[in-house]
Amino acid sequence: MEPTLLTLPEYEDNPFIAKLPPLYSSRDFYQRLRVPAVFDDKERHYPPHLRRHCLMRLGRYFEPMPHHLELAQRFDTVLRQGYVGRNPVNGHFVRHLQDGADRIANRQLLLSPVQGINTATSFSIVGCSGIGKSRAIERVLSLYPQVVEHTEPFSLHQLTWLKLDCPRQGSTKQLCQNFFGEVDRILGTRYLVQHGKARIGVDHMMLHMSQVANLHGLGALVIDEIQHLIRGRGNDPEDLLNFLVTLVNTIGVPVLVIGTLAAVKVLQGNFREARRASGMGSLIWDRFPRDAGWEHFAKRMWSYQWLNEETPLTDELMAVLYDESQGVVDVLIKLYMLTQAHLMQVSEVRRQPERIDAGLLRDVARREFRLIQPMIHALRINDRKALAVYDDLQPFQFHVEKILTGTTTLPVPSLSPVAESGANHSLEQQVLAAMASLGIATDVSALLLQEAIAATPSKDPFDILAVISARLKGQKQDLNAQSPKTSRKIRKPKTDSMDEKDLRHIIKSANSLTGYDALLGAGVIKNPLSDCAA
Repeated sequence: MEPTLLTLPEYEDNPFIAKLPPLYSSRDFYQRLRVPAVFDDKERHYPPHLRRHCLMRLGRYFEPMPHHLELAQRFDTVLRQGYVGRNPVNGHFVRHLQDGADRIANRQLLLSPVQGINTATSFSIVGCSGIGKSRAIERVLSLYPQVVEHTEPFSLHQLTWLKLDCPRQGSTKQLCQNFFGEVDRILGTRYLVQHGKARIGVDHMMLHMSQVANLHGLGALVIDEIQHLIRGRGNDPEDLLNFLVTLVNTIGVPVLVIGTLAAVKVLQGNFREARRASGMGSLIWDRFPRDAGWEHFAKRMWSYQWLNEETPLTDELMAVLYDESQGVVDVLIKLYMLTQAHLMQVSEVRRQPERIDAGLLRDVARREFRLIQPMIHALRINDRKALAVYDDLQPFQFHVEKILTGTTTLPVPSLSPVAESGANHSLEQQVLAAMASLGIATDVSALLLQEAIAATPSKDPFDILAVISARLKGQKQDLNAQSPKTSRKIRKPKTDSMDEKDLRHIIKSANSLTGYDALLGAGVIKNPLSDCAA
């Protein structure tokens, strides 16, 4: 069914809005957001090594749920409303451009807002890691053309939306540089060279960042992983959030901020102070409760089964799936993928039927989910404080990808109790790679790894990573203090071991003589008067 072509009077005669998709209903959004996995029943009979590749399709699978549809409707409203106050036809857009030029001339971001209508609103999305925030907004953004070229009645490349990911160890300055770099990548401009040089201050970058947003009619700015900037070293969350508020209230560009529970306190205390941000509020995405929505999602996912013997989804299996994933979609899908991959590998060795049971699900979760057990436990007991600390699934994602791509193999039980040769080398590689994905420097990673291995008798990679994680989160001490830089010291000469003909020894031994007389008496130098007499 095609979406309705009806429009509203405030959206008419606005070139920025005219090139957007039509207004979608919830049903329209569902049909466009959904990404089913490619599946053919005959693929069940493929060899195991081929079926393992089929499993990777689940990584791209997306089934819209009610909160995804709410996000889509809210973003669509924010995007269009932001353009209402920046219509290039009635002069609002030109006034915004002039206002931006005045800010740059006065080197002052917080000038009084432009005279006229400001319809920009903003909101935030927060929730525990793995709940699907980033994937959902990417699906929503894909429904809108990112660049629209206008030739009449003006010439302009409209930037409908821009999404930035905060650098893990980055700063507000790096975020501004990322903004210029991303605009350059999309439009072929050179803003990063002009306004993003290292010697340029953050305040100056923000001035030009707001003007670039105006020049290209930026519809909405999406900033993901905001907790990285809020918790980064040397960053002042107040400065960043004040700037985002300025974009909304003064520049007129809607801002959508996405983060984990670690960002809740700051976002709720500061970002909601935006004069027009309260209109759309914030979305708090929690894990799935075990309700009809959860069962719908689990049943849809379960239909993508590449095992040679189909296993029906029973109430017992449904209960185990929820208990081991605690309603986190990303964890649920990866548990399902890893379980199928395990059965395929065992079948390839033993030629036995591939059936999923409750015990197997728990066994796979026990072995492969050790890295995220603190998070799962916190979800079970609803410990919000612990969840705010545990806000990064990157090492877990890396571990699962290694298994599914075959770089690391799933252990086949009862085949051989003998450890493989080179296991220690493989262990170190895995741990170092996981730490590198977190942005930890190589030399620091090597130091932490050595200490963790020495403190972990089991030599289990998950136990080692747990020790490293505790070290980084608990002690918060500077590793450089443990290996201080060597300073150059002036070494004093050891006169006791000097040769008797050493000039320093001769001078030091003549206590009552001057240096000249000591050297003269030792015959090292000649008396000039004796030469004259001769």
